[in-house]
Amino acid sequence: MSLLILTPHSSGQMPAAVMHQMLGEDVYRSETRERWQRRMFLDGDPYTDLLFLVPGARTLNAPWSRFVVDLNRERDDDSDNGVVKRSGFDKGALYPAGAALDVAERLRRYWDSFDAQVRAELAGGEVRLLMVGHSMAPRGPALGPDQDQPRPALTLMVGEGEQPSFPAAQVGALQAAAQTAFASVLDGAEVSRVAVNDPWKTDDLSARYHAQAGLAAFGLEINAGLYLTPQGRPRDERIRALNSGLRDFAARALELVGA
Repeated sequence: MSLLILTPHSSGQMPAAVMHQMLGEDVYRSETRERWQRRMFLDGDPYTDLLFLVPGARTLNAPWSRFVVDLNRERDDDSDNGVVKRSGFDKGALYPAGAALDVAERLRRYWDSFDAQVRAELAGGEVRLLMVGHSMAPRGPALGPDQDQPRPALTLMVGEGEQPSFPAAQVGALQAAAQTAFASVLDGAEVSRVAVNDPWKTDDLSARYHAQAGLAAFGLEINAGLYLTPQGRPRDERIRALNSGLRDFAARALELVGA
């Protein structure tokens, strides 16, 4: 299949050295460590490896949490919410005051290695479409562009301006394809709107590899309220249903780009 799927925030795993920088000596307390790791997982894009599972597609799931290094940021983004984050989405500090972070080592070890894997997948020219899979909180967090505002069920991030990452003439059809493919889940759901470029217009991975390889690319955000309880527990049948819709949607998206 000429589809490459990336899930840059699907993991909650953290190297012990990074957890030690965050927690100090409390890293040796099992309860503290496990509670922290669960928070890192839920503040990522939980279960997107399952939501975006498409047999036959080329798939790269991030092996480490976005709070180790955020693969969906540019390598030189040194802002608080950049490639190596200093704060969480609640704007709370992730590290003790004065902590020295191993930024260069993390970039070399984690960001560069993932980038190399993506480039290798694209090198043969067989990939025609890149889909970047995310999930989003039901309401905008303190650090978001839409603080405390309700979010759509699905958001397609296709870029804007003169060079969007997905062909502008096909965006309406892509939106309609999503509405149709996910209809069984969205019908009767508390949120059912399929949005384009709301609350984000693009993701860095789509923009980056569209520019490098010239292939059609877009990001898809799935509202976590569709498949998680308010306590963050997975609703297995919702995950299964969303994945079924995603497989249908992926096939429709490939048709739109002639793949």
